[in-house]
Amino acid sequence: MDFLKDEVGQGAAEYILLFGGVIVVAIAALLIYRTYFTSATGLNAVSDANTVRNTV
Repeated sequence: MDFLKDEVGQGAAEYILLFGGVIVVAIAALLIYRTYFTSATGLNAVSDANTVRNTV
């Protein structure tokens, strides 16, 4: 029953879950904003950035 109290691999498993969550969030953000950065839509990131620079 000593293996129930053994916590040697716990830290590694937590890091794997943390990095996995970060990767999932990053991929979701890329999929959401993909259409914004492509020129196939009416949205244009370059003109939006220039508009912000000119108003500031």
